[in-house]
Amino acid sequence: MDYFYEFNNVLLNETTPSVYFKSIAGSEIFTSLYPFTMLGKLQITDQSPKYHPEGSVWNHTLMVIDQCAERKDESSNKDAFMWAALLHDIGKPPTTKIRNGKITSYDHDIVGSRMAVEFLNEFNLEQKFIEKVTAFVRWHMQVLFVSKGMPFSDVEKMQKDIPIEEIALFALCDRLGRGNMTTEKIKEEEDNILLFIKKVKGNKVKYDKIKIKS
Repeated sequence: MDYFYEFNNVLLNETTPSVYFKSIAGSEIFTSLYPFTMLGKLQITDQSPKYHPEGSVWNHTLMVIDQCAERKDESSNKDAFMWAALLHDIGKPPTTKIRNGKITSYDHDIVGSRMAVEFLNEFNLEQKFIEKVTAFVRWHMQVLFVSKGMPFSDVEKMQKDIPIEEIALFALCDRLGRGNMTTEKIKEEEDNILLFIKKVKGNKVKYDKIKIKS
């Protein structure tokens, strides 16, 4: 079976792609078949319970792909948007460490962007598509960095790689794809996305893609 195209069909056509991925989570696809073994490692990579009460990177990823599936029609490139959802935290396994008793994954966005290229280069894909997926992976943490005024932001370079509206939409899905999300927490994440857009593009921008989905 050509698993890339099987995955592609699920990501683009299923309303809850996580159902499929949960059903094959224990298969040899993720333990023996490269590059899908990169995804298999997500299943055994823990996250900080403070920020990710849902558990492993795999659990988070499945929640994110469902969030992205709800909003993919709002993206200008659904294919790249959905593949980025699956690959966005692929850099966490090699970067996850315990520092001062806390689970961290510093630079997983940077490392993950390189790994996403490595993953996608295993298939006969257009370079432009790979670049678009990689841009989502590389910059998905920027919304947090910018909205919180953190020193890791690089807005100028980000804007050369991906439209602000696209990364904002993607980041919303990433932030909502976690456990114990109350209405208040969802609203907080929505506000952070809007703050990011305001900081990057100014007060005059009207942006209506950020909506809480019931």
